[in-house]
Amino acid sequence: MPIHLIRARATTKQVAEMLEVLEEYIKLAVDIDRHILAGGGALHADCEAVLLEGGSQQESVWGADWVPTTRRVHFEALINLRPRQGHLSMTIQDSGIRDRVERIVRDLLEDA
Repeated sequence: MPIHLIRARATTKQVAEMLEVLEEYIKLAVDIDRHILAGGGALHADCEAVLLEGGSQQESVWGADWVPTTRRVHFEALINLRPRQGHLSMTIQDSGIRDRVERIVRDLLEDA
């Protein structure tokens, strides 16, 4: 199943396709500067690769999960480990970054 690059509100079909791999939630990589995300697949790193190939900068891409049934965003992903940026946790620690990730996820995936 391909990973979807979402630049505008996702369709119901796109969300359903992104759920095919893990069924309950969608792994995401979110570019907080370009207000886009890539979702689907089994690894956050696969989503991250789609964004990086599309011109995103590593410093702007953060990993998260979207659970459509509960409408919750989870902020833990291996791609969030960033020693060069001083971020040593899989969970996004910076509340400003968390807020931006959540806003983008909700703008693009909620109610799709």
